[in-house]
Amino acid sequence: MTMKIMTGVLALFAVISSSSVMAQASSLLNASFDVARETFAAVNPKFVEHWQQKTGQSIKIDQSFAGSSRQAQDIIQGKKVDVVTLNQVTDIAALVERGIVAEDWAERLPYNSSPYYSTITFLVRKGNPKKIQDWDDLVREDVSLVFSNPKTSGNARYSYLGAWLYAHHAFNGDETQIRDFVGKLLANVENFPTGSRGATVAFAQNGQADVLLTFEFEERNIINSPEFRDQGFEIVVPPSSVLAEFPVAVVDNVADERGSRDLATAFLRFLYTPDIQVVLSELNYRVRDPDVVAKQAGVFPALRLVNPTDVLGSWADIQATHFAVDGVLDQLQN
Repeated sequence: MTMKIMTGVLALFAVISSSSVMAQASSLLNASFDVARETFAAVNPKFVEHWQQKTGQSIKIDQSFAGSSRQAQDIIQGKKVDVVTLNQVTDIAALVERGIVAEDWAERLPYNSSPYYSTITFLVRKGNPKKIQDWDDLVREDVSLVFSNPKTSGNARYSYLGAWLYAHHAFNGDETQIRDFVGKLLANVENFPTGSRGATVAFAQNGQADVLLTFEFEERNIINSPEFRDQGFEIVVPPSSVLAEFPVAVVDNVADERGSRDLATAFLRFLYTPDIQVVLSELNYRVRDPDVVAKQAGVFPALRLVNPTDVLGSWADIQATHFAVDGVLDQLQN
């Protein structure tokens, strides 16, 4: 066989093999944030059933859970996942910067690819013994806090931003007073677990701190869980807090390599369907579907939700100013 023919055969074999891989993509790995375990335990089986009914194909969805920023770091270091369902735009932006996710990811799905959202509220102990009402109570000398590490957890970054936005409004943008306020809040943190679920364990199981700062949906799930219901935890909703959107994206380089793009895209679109929006609302997320939102009326306390980008610039600006090495967060913790 001549070299030219051999080269042609090998090329044809490569095409056939590639097509075979494309056709056989029957699984997804979803990397999500730490306290989304119950979320995807509920959603994934429904998508598997939906896909089977739609295509006749049996599929499997594998899950990875960790702090949102930890997930991004692991993916940058080579972890192969098909989709990300995270809680910080900056974490997906880090993947975009390295060519792992396409630049137009936020434009591919409605609401900037955020099918559900939440905010930061305060979980306190039975009877609210420290009389916590608003962000300014969290900097008192007699109050101790627990929330996850802003270096590894998007949840904690929202807690930090919630405090910053409150102080920005309270002190009319005075940088010195804002830094003093947020520095006092950070100094009151008794424990910085790596992920949000670790923060929940520290507060609810280990009895650490007076207040847990975490997502509203997580706190609502805690107080309703059989494990913690008898402790009588209470949720304090401040008059204003940070808008916490949960971005989702196909991991383009992996989806193309594995031939899983269609499956991955369908999975993310599934999160917007009315039935799944109901499931998400039952898990205490705030959702997008207008009919489901109407049915949620009165479920969530009213508060003013502040988008960080409306006050502090783009997410790229926020990352560079606050969370980069030697940024404001590092300065306040040193």
